Amino acid sequence: MCAPLSMFLGMIPNHRLPVSIRQVYKARNKETNEVVALKRVRMDNEKEGFPITAIREIKILKVLNHKNIVRLKEIVTSEASEYNHGKGSIYMVMEFSDHDLTGLVDGGQRFTPPQIKCYMKQLLEGLMYCHKNKILHRDIKGSNLLINNQGQLQLADFGLARPFETDQHRQYTNRVITLWYRPPELLLGANVYGPSIDMWSTGCIFAELLLRRPILPGRNEYEQISLIFKMLGTPNDKTWPKVSSYPYYEMVTQQDPRAYQSRFKEKFSGLDPKAQDLLSKLLAMDPSQRISAKDALDHDYFWSEPMPARPEDLPKYPPSHEFTAKKRRQAASSQPQQQQHQHQSQPQQQQAHHYHTQQHYNSSQYPPQQHQSQQHQSQHQPQQQQQFYGQRGGAATSYGPGGPASKRPRDASGGGGFYDARTLPPGGRVLAHRMHSIRVGWAWGSVVVCTG
Repeated sequence: MCAPLSMFLGMIPNHRLPVSIRQVYKARNKETNEVVALKRVRMDNEKEGFPITAIREIKILKVLNHKNIVRLKEIVTSEASEYNHGKGSIYMVMEFSDHDLTGLVDGGQRFTPPQIKCYMKQLLEGLMYCHKNKILHRDIKGSNLLINNQGQLQLADFGLARPFETDQHRQYTNRVITLWYRPPELLLGANVYGPSIDMWSTGCIFAELLLRRPILPGRNEYEQISLIFKMLGTPNDKTWPKVSSYPYYEMVTQQDPRAYQSRFKEKFSGLDPKAQDLLSKLLAMDPSQRISAKDALDHDYFWSEPMPARPEDLPKYPPSHEFTAKKRRQAASSQPQQQQHQHQSQPQQQQAHHYHTQQHYNSSQYPPQQHQSQQHQSQHQPQQQQQFYGQRGGAATSYGPGGPASKRPRDASGGGGFYDARTLPPGGRVLAHRMHSIRVGWAWGSVVVCTG
């Protein structure tokens, strides 16, 4: 029988958190009062069956159980209605976090060295757990690193993740990982890879936290690999064995035959020597020389002063996701345009008086506004933490849980395909049955849950 409307999940109005492939809503459980995230699996392009990428994500999240990986609570479905154009929808009920790393960085947050070490340590612990369980994330980036008000960082969005085998040279698609965080081997056409691809993305995140801006903001694949070569040097078979055998290596080097020298030390000369050393090992061009998550956790960077802050000691920030930070930038950019329009509507003599002021303030140069509470917190950041986060040796600990970028790239496109009734494996039938054990009906900001 159907439960009353007020008993179960209710969507909170105006709290839709967009994800490129899926839609995410903030909701509240009316029985437990717990705030959760409802991640809608888009079925728009599926004539029949269930998207294989969603099956992988659900299966992986049900297996993984770690404090630095977002937890999948359950699967709910909605019945066909006018709201969903006559098609039922499927939602993954996830833990909700108030921030993501991109939202905080683009919002103008300045992290202290202990805070950066704390976030990086949690990221590496989550990755070490994934790689230990033979899972590649394949889309590590700031907006997929969720942070709650307890300072806990969690890996999210496993839509491109998949299991891997170290003893088998299995081929995978190289159309994964968002462009700015994509490693050079994938840009050169590699289709046999392992955990090292996630470590390159982690290095890009690390550099972004240290410099407060993305380090490789390419607009397309060719520009992206060019930026990498110009920063780390053009590789050859001596510096990177068998690099010339990659499908696109010859094409890239023919278009730009110049042999660039590494500018790594010049670009990152202002960093702490231990941070610089760890970053160089994360951004090693040769994937076989790239440091693993386990070894990175044991790097001297995390065991030298200042020590990593504990998650519970991190400051509390106003809610900030990549989408909300983008809206703040757009609002800030629109102000000088409005001022320019007002000046243009004034008499001609006033226009001449203000001309020199207007020409120095356009939408691309206008700085973003910073939240008052963010400004207050940045003035009172602790300079050094007496208590630190972690335990040396690479094992997960026992603790619980820049200026803005111009335009961040869209998400990577993953593989396609779906299971239909003829190809669905036996476990898939059981999964489909379980997903329909609780059915949800949507009615413009409210939810009805039917059991049975």
